[in-house]
Order: sequence, then C-alpha cells, then structure tokens
Amino acid sequence: MFEGVLGTSMLQKASINKIVEYQLINLRDFGSGPRKQVDDTPYGGGDGMLLKVEPLVLAIEQAKKNDPEALVLLPSPRGELYKQSTAKKLASSNRGLIIVCARYEGYDERVTNWVDEVYRIGNYVLTGGELPAMVIVDSVTRLLPGVLGGETSAEIESFQSDDQTVEFPQYTRPEVFRDMPVPDVLLSGNHAQIEDWRKNRQKPAN
Repeated sequence: MFEGVLGTSMLQKASINKIVEYQLINLRDFGSGPRKQVDDTPYGGGDGMLLKVEPLVLAIEQAKKNDPEALVLLPSPRGELYKQSTAKKLASSNRGLIIVCARYEGYDERVTNWVDEVYRIGNYVLTGGELPAMVIVDSVTRLLPGVLGGETSAEIESFQSDDQTVEFPQYTRPEVFRDMPVPDVLLSGNHAQIEDWRKNRQKPAN
C-alpha cells in the first residue's frame, strides 16, 4: 500500500530531491513464535484481535535508532482531530515522524507510553492505520519547502489560516464551456478586484 502512494506524484519527487526520506518497518519482523504473531485476543473478552504491545514497542525502538528525536504518532479514533494546523505544526517542527499503524480491533493500550501524539483523521472507523498514516505523510510532506512548485502554493489553500475556511473557486481555459463562462472579473486584469472577488468567495467548511 505504501509503496504505491510514496512512489508517485509529489511524495516521490520529495524523496528523489532528498527533501524527505521514507522508511517502512514490517511489524511481523518483531512478532513472536514461528508464525511471527503480532496480535492476540483481548483480556476481558470481546470480538476481534488486538496488536500486542511487544512487537509495537520493538518496532518503535528500531525506528528510534534511525531517528532518536522523531515524534511517534498513533492514528486512532480516540485521538485528537487531525487538522491543517496539525500538518503545519508537524511540517515546521523539523523532526522526523514515526507513525504506528494499528490493525484489527485495535492495540494494547500500553503502547501509548511510547507515543507522543494520537490523532484521528475523521469521525469514522477504518480497518487499519495505513490510510490515516498516508494522509499524515501526504499533508506534512507537501508543506515542506521545495515540494510544491510555487512559493505560495500552500499558503492560499483551504484551511490554511484557521482550519475553517475553504479556498475560493478557480478556473482555467477555455473561457466558455457549454455556455458556462469564466467570471468576467478574472479576465479583467484588475488584481485588486480579483483579490476582493476571491476573498468574498472563501467560505467556512461544512
């Protein structure tokens, strides 16, 4: 899953240009027994399987050897809501990120003693932490200097100023498509009017 995402588009370019480095750690490398077990049934009963604390902590400690100052993040429905301001904070911290991807029914709670921040990307449940981890990696990497094309590319996007405001609508060629024209003000060359038009069309997110 990760190789497909990290190997395309801006994330790949960031890696090629040495702006960021990705490393993947297989939790089963730290599993126990001949089957490299990483999960077990929860104490107290209940459906599903929990990721065991031992392989999680060993994997985190291995990642810490590569980057001792890295922040350890855990995607979880129990975490703080992940926002654009969170991505900006992580991108500006100049610290590496270790993202723990939980699976199955969840994880042994004791692993949180090795975790710095817990985030959820929305009020819904996924089958694992891989997709939230990819969201975090993408949102942070694109904010690093040199990743996006223009110097202000990330500054005029949605949620940049307050986690609330959605970016204004934009248009490109052709000027008219199926009787739908580009707004005249955008063709006027009057930068003050264009700026006012854009500000007036920013709106709060739903």
